[in-house]
Amino acid sequence: MTGKAKEGQVAAAALKTVPPEWKIILDSDTISRCISRITFEILERNRELKNLALIGIRTCGEYLAKRIQTRIREIEGVDVPLGVVDITLYRDDIGQSLNQPTLKGTEIDFHITGSRIVIVDDVFYTGRTIRAALDAIIDFGRPDCVELACLIDRGHREFPIRPDYVGKNLPTQKGDMVRVRLSEQAYHDGVYLVPRQLAPTHAK
Repeated sequence: MTGKAKEGQVAAAALKTVPPEWKIILDSDTISRCISRITFEILERNRELKNLALIGIRTCGEYLAKRIQTRIREIEGVDVPLGVVDITLYRDDIGQSLNQPTLKGTEIDFHITGSRIVIVDDVFYTGRTIRAALDAIIDFGRPDCVELACLIDRGHREFPIRPDYVGKNLPTQKGDMVRVRLSEQAYHDGVYLVPRQLAPTHAK
């Protein structure tokens, strides 16, 4: 066995796994196709790339935004700016928990004012996460336009916010949980549905 083959076996063995009762909705190949489709739709709507920028919501949104940035580079040969936003301090439920919030930091090193921003997140649910992200981004400037790309739209909106680009619309029950696991987190790529009888109180 070659050294590379041994490394591959070790890497595969080191991957984390999800509980067996989680039902897979999207596998790695389907997620890749969703990323490609979202990328092409962004490029079709944003012909002028010089003002385009991506902002991923920590944590999975950050990884998905990086993948979209890579696809844009492969298609157009252009590196669009990429930022990351931490919405922790902008959440509307921040005072309802006894736990101390964990801050991972916002990283935006380009001018927001005048940019066409595409916010990227993994799962769109009530819209509260996106509302918090908008508040955080506006603190950095006044963009010309803000759009939203999500891998999954699971419904149950509570705010007048809707994604512009969606990988998959997934009908769910209110108490169901949708979980995204990616290779950047040492998992096989996958989107999973956890029925409400197995889900914790606060589903996503």
